[in-house]
Amino acid sequence: MLEITWFVLWGLLWAIYFALDGYDLGLGTLMPILAADERDRRIMYNAAGPFWDGNQVWLITAGGVTFAAFPATYAALFSGLYTALMLLLFALILRGVSFEFRRKVDSERWRRVWDYCHIGGSFLPALLLGVAFANIFQGIPLNAQGVNEGGLLDLLNPYGLLGGVLFVLMFSLHGSLWLGVKSEGPIAARAAAMAEKLWLALLVVVVLFLISSAYFTQLFDNYMNNPVLFVILLLAVLGLVQARVFLGKRSMLKAWAASAVAIISVTLFGVIGLFPALLPSSLDPAYSMTIANSASSQLTLKIMLGVVLVFVPLVIAYQAWLHVTFGHKITDADLEYEEAY
Repeated sequence: MLEITWFVLWGLLWAIYFALDGYDLGLGTLMPILAADERDRRIMYNAAGPFWDGNQVWLITAGGVTFAAFPATYAALFSGLYTALMLLLFALILRGVSFEFRRKVDSERWRRVWDYCHIGGSFLPALLLGVAFANIFQGIPLNAQGVNEGGLLDLLNPYGLLGGVLFVLMFSLHGSLWLGVKSEGPIAARAAAMAEKLWLALLVVVVLFLISSAYFTQLFDNYMNNPVLFVILLLAVLGLVQARVFLGKRSMLKAWAASAVAIISVTLFGVIGLFPALLPSSLDPAYSMTIANSASSQLTLKIMLGVVLVFVPLVIAYQAWLHVTFGHKITDADLEYEEAY
């Protein structure tokens, strides 16, 4: 029972991370398209500035849960996908540094360098996360010793790349909606117009991804055995549709919230489809890392559950306060503040 509880928490933590840091990554990815001048770039930095480091907590938590609750899965994942995950790590580091270093020198060339780091450090993680999770859904060539017999280029298969495109579009839509929440004037109008285009592109990719999932993966097996689970997929569809409805009404906060529901539901759709595996093997199902053969001891899982029940609500309360406190639209007065990005 504890293994199932931690599997659910594992999937939920990843879903929350994607919904929160997703808009940060989307903002950075769209910067060269939506920012017309230095003021626009500063607005985009400050739209993410108060939140990005708090959002990263969920990535650390999801990775920590993988390590502590399912150590064998963690070992297979971080050794088998070492190169891809190191690229992800370096990209996230560059993005984080860009927030602080960009304003240290009053030079256009200096700022341009860190803008490139910010853009690349936003686009690359979105792409790599999509590729990684799509390959997990499809199955990784793990042998009996839990060693990945594939390489980095093997991850760049059609289904994996489709997952990367899905995440980039999903996060870019999420980011453009958040920019609409946080800005006003021409940049807000451009963000809304971009969101409309991204929504249509995302709809096409979502349909292709679901069709491909039925062909390349066994994700739908659990759903066919338990049709009630299709409610997760229904929530994803409703979230995506509602995002477009609210976008049409220019209710940007509601559209962003609907987009967050869609992202969480899409993530949970994949996680539930994996159960009871965390890291399926494409060589032989018997080689897969599951909640049964990769979980920690019962005592470890019990202690961790107590820690999570105490501290996760505190993190949620803090982030709720943060988004309420800094959720207002960015004005010129905000940009003149000495601590502004």
